[in-house]
Amino acid sequence: MPAPDAISCDKLARLIGTPRAPVILDVRRAALRTDDPRAIPAARLLNEADLRQPGVSGLLPDLRGQSVVVVCVAGHGRSQGLAALLRAEGIAAEYLEGGHEAWVAAGLPTVDMARLGGRDAAGRSLWVTRSRPKIDRIACPWLIRRFIDPRAVFLFVAPAEVPAVAEMMGAAAFDIEDTFWSHRGDLCTFDTLLAEFGLRLPALDRLATIVRGADTARPELAPECAGLLAASLGLSRMFADDQAQLDAGLLLYDAFFRWARDATGETHDWPKAGKTK
Repeated sequence: MPAPDAISCDKLARLIGTPRAPVILDVRRAALRTDDPRAIPAARLLNEADLRQPGVSGLLPDLRGQSVVVVCVAGHGRSQGLAALLRAEGIAAEYLEGGHEAWVAAGLPTVDMARLGGRDAAGRSLWVTRSRPKIDRIACPWLIRRFIDPRAVFLFVAPAEVPAVAEMMGAAAFDIEDTFWSHRGDLCTFDTLLAEFGLRLPALDRLATIVRGADTARPELAPECAGLLAASLGLSRMFADDQAQLDAGLLLYDAFFRWARDATGETHDWPKAGKTK
């Protein structure tokens, strides 16, 4: 049983990918991360300067009002110390029981953080794509925010301006022709992100099929493809502002992910006389 200020790997795994996920702070030493760049999904990688008192003070504004899980190699002094310091500052912080080693030993998903590109001054990854998103350009930001970088910033610009904006701001262009983060053969950009970051999770594989079918006019890939297409086109007509549409679309993909993870075997019908649901 975890200590009162610890969280188990299983419990954390159930939270990752949902809006209720805590902020995950990876405090493994740089040399260890060089040997193994894979991290727990959505983890924020801290360096030695971040762990000193002035560095921790700089983290506090971002962490106020949020729950935090600190991860080190094996769940010992580094993670327990920072979690205790954060609690002393009034932040709900726990450490991961058994640390990164226990997570990997349990066969839980990891992300290849070496694939993450340029960041802004605040350490947030920057991404740019075409304006007026429909499916892939909402699905990809959802995947990045929930499993790779929760603080990621997404820019929507005129299609012709995407390369120039990417170069000017050091952002990663995505879902546009002749870029690394884009369609490959019959696969869409969502598939590319999963493959390149090494994210392997049955629910995400199921969701990827739905996104692929809706985004590439192949509704026969899964019964849910037509529903995702309809909802996505409806959202695109409800919002004139791309950022507002993105915010609304995140909730849509939250729902599809929870269905893919927890509810694919559930059905629903009208109750017959004398029976209740």
